[in-house]
Amino acid sequence: MSHWLDPAGVGERVRPLDPEFTADRLFNSGQKAAVVALAIGAAALVGVAAVRVQGGRGRELFGWAGAAMAVANTVNLVGSLYQSAVVLRGALADRNLAPPATAVADAELPGYTVLVPLYREDRVLPRLVAELSALDYPADRLQIILIIEESDKDTRLALDSLELPPTFEVAKIRQSMPRNKPKACNIALRAARGRMCVIYDAEDRPDPGQLRAAVQAFAQAPPETVCMQAELRLWNPMTNWLTRCFAAEYATRHALYLPGLSRIDLPILLGGTSNHFRMEALLELGAWDGYNMTEDADLGVRIYRRGWRVETIASITEEEANSELGNWMRQRSRWIKGHTQTWLVHMRHPVRLWCDLGPAGFVSLQFSLAYPLVHSLSNPVLLALNLGLLGRRTVSRRVQRYCLGAMLAANLTSMAALSSGCVRRGLHGALPVIPTTPAYWTLMWAAGLKGVVQLLRPSRRHFWEVTRHGLVGDDGRRIAA
Repeated sequence: MSHWLDPAGVGERVRPLDPEFTADRLFNSGQKAAVVALAIGAAALVGVAAVRVQGGRGRELFGWAGAAMAVANTVNLVGSLYQSAVVLRGALADRNLAPPATAVADAELPGYTVLVPLYREDRVLPRLVAELSALDYPADRLQIILIIEESDKDTRLALDSLELPPTFEVAKIRQSMPRNKPKACNIALRAARGRMCVIYDAEDRPDPGQLRAAVQAFAQAPPETVCMQAELRLWNPMTNWLTRCFAAEYATRHALYLPGLSRIDLPILLGGTSNHFRMEALLELGAWDGYNMTEDADLGVRIYRRGWRVETIASITEEEANSELGNWMRQRSRWIKGHTQTWLVHMRHPVRLWCDLGPAGFVSLQFSLAYPLVHSLSNPVLLALNLGLLGRRTVSRRVQRYCLGAMLAANLTSMAALSSGCVRRGLHGALPVIPTTPAYWTLMWAAGLKGVVQLLRPSRRHFWEVTRHGLVGDDGRRIAA
């Protein structure tokens, strides 16, 4: 079955989002005032520093710089310790194992809609159709919607060459701005019939019993649980150094950090795929923000602000790890741009956010969202500044030792967390690259700069940088271009 869906009807089933919860603009009036105040304060500090230098009192500035560095290193250390504590909680928690495929009788299974947004995915489309065809769910209750753009000729030609099973439908979206994944999914919801909904990416390889596992998990969960996040895993972690670092990061996040947050009942930033929703709740939430580059993370926060919950299940979805630096950079800069959008959106009214999430949820969100942003944008700079303090007679040796010690402790704590993720996933081949992760963080710094620059440019703010898939064969080796 094929649907032609016009963007003009995007809001037919979805509750409209409050304008204060969309990323269509960067700042609200209060945030603009805060930015202006910070700019004035920074300019005043530069002016005071210049006056002191001209007056021969420039040496005092190093003392102030040392104090500022001590504060920055303390924040970095506290953030690293917090994330490691959540990872430890996830490691100590009982695994929420997926129930057996026979746990729910077919007659009791609800209708399930699978949304699969595609753009220039002709290389992976045959494998994707085979993977989704293997889902263990009654055909009369399963609806798989492949979402493509009208102008995406490569994917359309690849679809025409395939014989799709009856459970598959094609939703063709007429082009409109912004052109991105969340908007396409919102439009495709008009054709959805299921009481449950899950989103998969083009390169995903979900466990065949995952839909049944999610239904069983919902049946056992309290009614305020509206989303189940399946565990994401990379199927080609050993392709090269970049995929090893990526795999260690992914393992720590999805096997330990997110389950840890779930056990403590704190806000979870959803992954971009394998989110299983109660359809009624998804529509009531307003579905995905079509202007946000990490619509998954934003939706996770909105779930908790509504008083609902996300839980994790250990059913696995395998994904392709980025093995090309340019491809990785495009993906990571989009993630950082989107996480910055998400933080700015939900911090438009901090007091309201505090009331919605409670003190623990508010603080946790800062460590889960704001701290990684600051870390990715400042870690190499902080390292350089710490080294620059060495030997400065104007900065006390105690401050120098503290800054270096705090930086070392923060980095070792983060590396220990990454090692725990590798051990949990059995990625022993990735353990040797853990000492080189500062180089990986330097790449994240470059990607972060790119993302922030795009965010500040109105013409690129909502530009979705596409991630190419199908770069690696089933043997884990790179495929020649």
